[in-house]
Amino acid sequence: MKKLSAVVLAAAAIGMTFTGAAQAETNPKCPSGVTQIGSTKVLKSGSANVASIKQFKGCGKNWGYIYVWDSWKSGHPDFTASVAITTGDGDIDINNGRRGQQEVWSDGANTLRFCTMAHGIVDRMQGFTNEVC
Repeated sequence: MKKLSAVVLAAAAIGMTFTGAAQAETNPKCPSGVTQIGSTKVLKSGSANVASIKQFKGCGKNWGYIYVWDSWKSGHPDFTASVAITTGDGDIDINNGRRGQQEVWSDGANTLRFCTMAHGIVDRMQGFTNEVC
């Protein structure tokens, strides 16, 4: 009976771990946390998903974020990912990742009062999130 109780408790704990709202990615430059604004853009090469591009707000700034998918990275280990916030007039606070770096945050942009998008680049492929005002 004790083994069954332990199994039931473990299953309940695992179930609680995966329920509820998804947590935002952790921004190392904004320890108080960030909130995603706008929708996620999936960068594609043909039918293959390459990366997810997102825009966040937090710590009084806008942040761009790019994550290169494991499935694409496994066949393309020598890539460079970059991300920035853009106002449409040009990129602001771009951050270039190291070769093969899977997750990159832009530097924070003081653009909360402007309409902005996140601009993500993996090698020569690029995409933009929707504009958020």
